[in-house]
Amino acid sequence: MKKITALLLIIAGLVSIASCKPKTAKTSEANETSKELPVKIIGEEVTYATDSTNLKGYIAYDSNAEGKRPGILIVHEWWGHNDYVRQRADMLAELGYTAIAVDMYGDGKQADHPDDAGKFAMSVMTNLPEATARFDAALNLLKSHASVDIEKIGAIGYCFGGSVVLTMANSGADLDAVAAFHSGVQLPVMPNDKLKAKVLVCNGAEDPFINPESVISFKTAMDSIGASYEYIAYPGVKHSFTSKEADANGEKFEMPLAYDADADKKSWTSLQKLFAEAF
Repeated sequence: MKKITALLLIIAGLVSIASCKPKTAKTSEANETSKELPVKIIGEEVTYATDSTNLKGYIAYDSNAEGKRPGILIVHEWWGHNDYVRQRADMLAELGYTAIAVDMYGDGKQADHPDDAGKFAMSVMTNLPEATARFDAALNLLKSHASVDIEKIGAIGYCFGGSVVLTMANSGADLDAVAAFHSGVQLPVMPNDKLKAKVLVCNGAEDPFINPESVISFKTAMDSIGASYEYIAYPGVKHSFTSKEADANGEKFEMPLAYDADADKKSWTSLQKLFAEAF
């Protein structure tokens, strides 16, 4: 009788072990399936407004990513809200962020000539209250997105857009990290104790639009407040080095613009490092 009882216990134990194995395998397979979901970027056109201006933006995010993630604002070059700034939003979404390509001119307005671009940009930079309202409207829209962690917000900008994000940060915007590419640093609001963000500036050392004295003034101001920043000047690199349209625009309008693949790649790597440290 004892032998039969012992045999039954052994059989029961083996059945129990066998029954557990498939469950473990299925759980493992489910986890692997979850981890292997491909990146699926959703790009959505959005409309928003200040009290005086209708604005058209673009939000990009990975719909297969779980949980909340940092939100990034992207401000366009002086040409306006175009495909280039949307491409950058998609690239940030691929890195795991939710990004909004901002409209600082209103109604998605774009310039076809440098003269118009200059006028559009000047109208924004000389009206800081309205510029701030447009930036804040995009910031609030970004924070309202279901995928965004509102405690982790950054902003980047190109050319005119770089000056915008630096100015907003210096004005006290609640940003964790700010990056400017081929951007002027002689700003309507220079660095002061309102600045909260870590800052990255990536410029071409041969960019004639960047006054050397303005760089010294910018660095001096940043150092005076103990700001966390990095200023990178790429040797031999001209203005608009991140844009593949730069060469064509430079030739068309006889301007010192040139795409530089190496500087473009290096600056994007530096941006990822900034975000990794900030978030």
